[in-house]
Amino acid sequence: MADSKERKISLARKTSETDIRLDLSLDGTGNANINTGIGFFDHMLTSFAKHGLFDLKVSVKGDLVVDCHHTIEDTGIVLGQAIRKACGDKKGMKRFGSFLLPMDDTLILCAIDISGRPYLSEDLRFTTDRVGYFDTEMVREFFYAVSYSAGMNIHFKHINGENNHHIIEATFKAFAKALDEATMIDDRITSVLSTKGTLEG
Repeated sequence: MADSKERKISLARKTSETDIRLDLSLDGTGNANINTGIGFFDHMLTSFAKHGLFDLKVSVKGDLVVDCHHTIEDTGIVLGQAIRKACGDKKGMKRFGSFLLPMDDTLILCAIDISGRPYLSEDLRFTTDRVGYFDTEMVREFFYAVSYSAGMNIHFKHINGENNHHIIEATFKAFAKALDEATMIDDRITSVLSTKGTLEG
């Protein structure tokens, strides 16, 4: 159930592969309590919350005996649903957000549009299959799931960087900063920021 004043949402999703509970506040202070069973993924979601100033609680029981795929993808689905629901009617929201994030050798650009229309574009380049127990190919799968569940455009540009840990972490942080900007309320926007009068696709 969403709280329109505080833009908070609690969701649960259970399948034969994963059991996920997630709480999200768009107007938080960066508090995170994450337990997905994948240490590096926990680190990425904690960074997302901290740098986006979102309050995020995630608990996942997944079929990690198979691999990390279902746990990461399904968490992306639920996080996308939570973002969409927490945004409510989107009145007064800035809608667009972008951030150019440096992290040591790495420079990642993220730009998003909470338009109601899903789309993911990325050119992230990895040289290893895994970081910890996190498959690098799951970065795309995670953000694809977020994009389609949230109904938003997400674009990533890999401008510089070779360290795979840094590339992934900069990607999550850049997304957090762009989402924070896009979900900000601007008092000059009296309705939704669209000539169509709707941001529902």
